[in-house]
Amino acid sequence: MLKLNSIVGLAADQQLSARLHLLDHEGRVEFIMLDTAEIARRRLSVTTDRGTLCAISLPRTQRLVDGAVLLLEDKRAIVVRAEPERWLVFKAADAAAGIELGYCAGNMHWPVRFEGDHLYVVGELGSGHVLDRLHHVLDRGDVIFLGEDR
Repeated sequence: MLKLNSIVGLAADQQLSARLHLLDHEGRVEFIMLDTAEIARRRLSVTTDRGTLCAISLPRTQRLVDGAVLLLEDKRAIVVRAEPERWLVFKAADAAAGIELGYCAGNMHWPVRFEGDHLYVVGELGSGHVLDRLHHVLDRGDVIFLGEDR
């Protein structure tokens, strides 16, 4: 198991980008795909897209982000890729339903964002869980589930 204890830099950094580009042409860049929950962690065991088992243990001063370079050697690099965040999209039929939907989301402490008259709930919670918690407004037709968005 490869132990990765720090972030070397970001793939977007000019100096690192040039080295990564050359390694990538030789097929020597490995990627670690992480979802929203995993990328927030500092300690985890993962496998790269090439099958390398890695133990990540970062200090408190560092956090994983999309493009974080965890290893950069002459013959190999390991880079973090964040999977796009998944969102569940809802629309309230009227202002009263919107208030109730907002109240439910806030009461459940769900991470949300607003765009126009749509409420986006972070999809990491699981659509079944969220839909089950909102069944009372969905069944009445006061709130419409519009599906998932990335």
